[in-house]
Amino acid sequence: MKPHIAILGAGNGAHAFAGDLALRGYPVRVYNKFENEIAALQSAGGVTCEGVVAGFGALELITTDIAPVVANADILFVVVPANAHAFMAHACAPHLRDDQVIILNPGRTGGALEFRNVLRARGVTARVLIAEAQTLLYTCRISAPARVRITMVKRAVTLAALPARDTARVLERLNPLFPQFVAASDVLETGLDNIGAMFHPTTTILSVGRIESGVPFEFYRDLTPSIARFIETMDAERLAVARAFGIRAQSASEWLARSYDGITGDTLYERIQSNAAYRGIAAPRAIDTRYIWEDVPTGLVPMVALGKIANVPMPACEGLANIACALLGRDFWNEGRNARQLGIEGYTLAQVKKTCGVG
Repeated sequence: MKPHIAILGAGNGAHAFAGDLALRGYPVRVYNKFENEIAALQSAGGVTCEGVVAGFGALELITTDIAPVVANADILFVVVPANAHAFMAHACAPHLRDDQVIILNPGRTGGALEFRNVLRARGVTARVLIAEAQTLLYTCRISAPARVRITMVKRAVTLAALPARDTARVLERLNPLFPQFVAASDVLETGLDNIGAMFHPTTTILSVGRIESGVPFEFYRDLTPSIARFIETMDAERLAVARAFGIRAQSASEWLARSYDGITGDTLYERIQSNAAYRGIAAPRAIDTRYIWEDVPTGLVPMVALGKIANVPMPACEGLANIACALLGRDFWNEGRNARQLGIEGYTLAQVKKTCGVG
């Protein structure tokens, strides 16, 4: 019997997961908080996929009521911006039951830690397995109401459970659906391999003049060599934190070569330019974008928090986050995944590793 699937979210990735799984005969239910974001799915009764996955996937239920979606599910795919993970944990809490698998797609940095911390605060006693993916499995965009274009399914995406000893159990349940998911050592590896936190806020903030000029440009393909060099500087800081925790993290250049076909070049700039999957991806039209309000609080903030625990200075990452706070008039250090929200406030490096199940 095929497992029952819950998709929590209704954005690009959620459409792709729902349509792909439904096309392959899995019973899929979709929950989303906002009615207007699922109205087209409800009217169509499912998702039409186009691109490398093609066809209509009929959905069993599409609703703003989370109870029948979560309670019925064997595997829950949380596919929302990472700054909505805490909301989803609160929403799921009353309806969870033993032996369910929860996958954050992706976890960004500290996703599983934050999710577990919320469930503990809510007094959840159900024995669920919580895991996070390092990146989104699909390269995809909603192309029309209830329709998603999937341009690529990544060859391999690392995944880890919290704690790490549960990863094999999660993959045993998940790999029949998606063999592309492979084991990471732990959630420190998946979290510190958050490449989006390197690419997204950096390119957006350093392109602010271009964005606010109103002239359209491609986010990746029109990235300049100087921006790429700054990303490499931030990336070096991230890799230093990973080494301090005993993690062999991928550099941004390595990640590109492993995630996409046809990557060439020696520098990060050259490799970004060679990536055919990045062609046509438009830059945001305003500075108030998820590339800042998602990637800073759920990427740079927890990375810097881990850096402080490991006594690794991160001036480039910390400086860019400070600029993001000033540009948007928000305190991402307080509202983001700081050590308190991750449940590791006051921890030593060894204690963080222990709670993640390292070693």
